[in-house]
Amino acid sequence: MGNALCAKEKKKKTAKVMTLDGAVIRLKPPAAAGDVLRDHPGHSVLEADEVKRLGVRAMPLDATQPLEPGKLYFLAELPRPPNRRGLRRASSVVAAARGSATDRLENLRLSRPRPSASLSVETAESGGAVRVRMRLPAARVAKLLQESADGSEAAERIVELYLAEKSLPDAVSSPTARKERRTRFMPVVDETRRLQGSEDRM
Repeated sequence: MGNALCAKEKKKKTAKVMTLDGAVIRLKPPAAAGDVLRDHPGHSVLEADEVKRLGVRAMPLDATQPLEPGKLYFLAELPRPPNRRGLRRASSVVAAARGSATDRLENLRLSRPRPSASLSVETAESGGAVRVRMRLPAARVAKLLQESADGSEAAERIVELYLAEKSLPDAVSSPTARKERRTRFMPVVDETRRLQGSEDRM
């Protein structure tokens, strides 16, 4: 019986490190995690108790941390965490590309159609041609084309219409030109009518 106790004590004096393929590495104290990592670059040493308790969230041991005799450890190749410095740099580049909050708000305002944005003029760099972009209802365009004899006369009428609207920019965005808002709720029935209706039912 004394021999059995000696054998047990001998086993507890070594730290076991198990690899993923099932091989066991026994280390005599004083042993550190760095001793195992020296032979297996790119791997990490994990405590078996931590792996049981936390699973994949278990933190690897530091290379200087001693391995306690009688404990079981795992040697595994863990994926490297992303480079935090690279992420910071990338996020700052994205933030710079997006601009400040005021720039984004201004871009949002400019991207929305407005009542005063019904006309836009693009001038050519050569100075001769002018491109006019107008929003007109299809019925109005059809009427202009019917009233004109050919395409050049229709173009002249469109230019006249543009000049007329350009001279009155306030009329386009004036509040009187807007449609009247309608209420979106049911009108309230007079209280006396409701009371009379409830008395008639009784």
